[in-house]
Amino acid sequence: MKRIINITNNDYKRSIQTAQMLKQKLECIGFYVPDVFSYDAELIICIGGDGSFLRTVREYNFPDIPIVGINTGHLGFFQDIQTHEIDEFIDLYMKEEYFIQEIRPIEAAICTRKSCIETIGINEIVIKGDKSRTVHLNISVDNNFIERFSGDGILISTPVGSTAYNYSAGGSIVDPRLKLIQITPLAPINTTAYRSFTSSIILSDDSIIKVAPEYRFENSILIVTDGIEYRFDEIVEIVVQTSKIGVKLLKLKNGEFWSKVSEKFL
Repeated sequence: MKRIINITNNDYKRSIQTAQMLKQKLECIGFYVPDVFSYDAELIICIGGDGSFLRTVREYNFPDIPIVGINTGHLGFFQDIQTHEIDEFIDLYMKEEYFIQEIRPIEAAICTRKSCIETIGINEIVIKGDKSRTVHLNISVDNNFIERFSGDGILISTPVGSTAYNYSAGGSIVDPRLKLIQITPLAPINTTAYRSFTSSIILSDDSIIKVAPEYRFENSILIVTDGIEYRFDEIVEIVVQTSKIGVKLLKLKNGEFWSKVSEKFL
């Protein structure tokens, strides 16, 4: 049986050309690259930027197949391989000089007065005010009340998401090998009238976070999962915890997280 590799890419010209070239190289050494996504594949190669990576994982429902990225975008934190490194990557893959890093997304059950809806975030789940409104959120961890937050909202991130929106919001960069959840406040109000944490909170990965909005304006809560916005009527409670679903990242043995942080941010 032929070994199957899926290639996904965004619609940018450079990504399309890279995908065509990569398909030819893989087929020349005996791999089969289907035109339609195959769940029997041994690997997914995603070409584009971090947005393409997140879309691929979500579009194919978090498949149990290792995934690696080729960067044709800008930052490319998930995309470990540059286009000029493709031949080296293929060689290392054939020699099995790589390892698999499994990451855990977070999931939220968004409960309204009528039902509960689930969403999964690889980087983060954000709870904020719609139309730039200030929100008031009662936050509990493992059924222990923590604070009544007032401000723009809160961002709940995974370790791999710590370098995304979380970092821009003033949260801490976290080594992805650690198992934790981070809550970062967005423009917290800290006055005599309102008291909120002004720095991020680090929790163990088995923590259960419950957020209950206090409404000043009905239906004023916005949920943003990895940049995708969701609006629900009459949210009563949001429960966030580490998901049981895993995403397998293929990493080359010379890949190192803190070297990438230094390269991307400094």
